[in-house]
Amino acid sequence: MNEVHNGEILNPISVHNFSERILEQTVHFHIMKLSGGFFLWIGSSPLLSNLAVSMSSKYDSMPLSTLVMGDPSNTAPNSLAQRLAKKTKKQVFVSYSLAATDSSLSLLVENRIKKELDLHPDKF
Repeated sequence: MNEVHNGEILNPISVHNFSERILEQTVHFHIMKLSGGFFLWIGSSPLLSNLAVSMSSKYDSMPLSTLVMGDPSNTAPNSLAQRLAKKTKKQVFVSYSLAATDSSLSLLVENRIKKELDLHPDKF
């Protein structure tokens, strides 16, 4: 059931999970759809090691992005959040809890997210 607050309809939070075997590693994806955006966690074990947020700006064609928590030398969550915010036009929170050692893994993970976005756009 949707809640109404100050005349605005607020949709409930919904959750969507999926997993994929990528380069001999099981990668889990957890999406929480929020009102006006979504939270995406990516990892192989239950760990929240970083968190980035990105959103569109009327002053720049590239969405704004910042790391809320985690190692600033790991740019994966920021970059992914920024690209997803640009693609979806929504506020995006990303936690990328995979080892950042393999660039081909990152590319395959992002391609899997894009595939899920095409298959289930209502989950984002």
